[in-house]
Amino acid sequence: MTLTLLHFLIVCPLVFLGGFVDAVAGGGGLISLPAYLIAGVPVHMSIATNKLSSSMGTTLTTVRYARRGFIPWRQAALCVALAFVGSSLGAKLALKLDAEVFTLLMLVILPLVALYVLRGKALTQEERPPCSPRRTWVVSALAALFIGAYDGFYGPGTGTFLILALTALAHMEITKANGITKAINLTTNLSALAVFLAGGQVILTLGLVAGCFGILGNYLGTRFFFHGGVKFVKPLILVVLAIFFVKVMSQFFG
Repeated sequence: MTLTLLHFLIVCPLVFLGGFVDAVAGGGGLISLPAYLIAGVPVHMSIATNKLSSSMGTTLTTVRYARRGFIPWRQAALCVALAFVGSSLGAKLALKLDAEVFTLLMLVILPLVALYVLRGKALTQEERPPCSPRRTWVVSALAALFIGAYDGFYGPGTGTFLILALTALAHMEITKANGITKAINLTTNLSALAVFLAGGQVILTLGLVAGCFGILGNYLGTRFFFHGGVKFVKPLILVVLAIFFVKVMSQFFG
């Protein structure tokens, strides 16, 4: 594929924005992936190249969260393993289930999730009764498995759904929920990237340059999160859910 300056002018700013949003609230792929499609990059190359730029930014975010002590590694390792299992099951399901059925289901689920975020106590900094260690492990493991299956089947918004599940169901602190989410995202991104690189679908020049913008977005996003940005997670997630809902509607009706 022949690259022009316009490709970089469209993709790079949106990958920067996606990296910022992803570092704070997850769901950056809802912004970065369409950037490649808007620029005219073929679908498979868009997905593959987005994995490269996303992996670069997510690596930085994961390292910074780890240094802050926000990733409980034993729990994160279990979640990563189960997310892999779920992802493979989801990919197999994707081959059997009609995409329209799933899209219709998402049109029902997304408004309910948004309503819960608006009315519920998830993603707030209010004191909540802690779960028992056993429940926290079980809930986080099941969330990783089932949302991992969603990631393998469809994918967009996976990080947002993980953060919501870990905070709402396991009563996990939002910093640790975000840390575990980043560890899962990094691992699944790198594994997918390896497959795409082997298949020759990654546009290296565009992906590497966009990845630098993604790193900057992730860096500023983590700084924002560490310095009081936690209170903005809820509105950002609502924005991500709204973007996702519009995207699903356009697919279903368009």
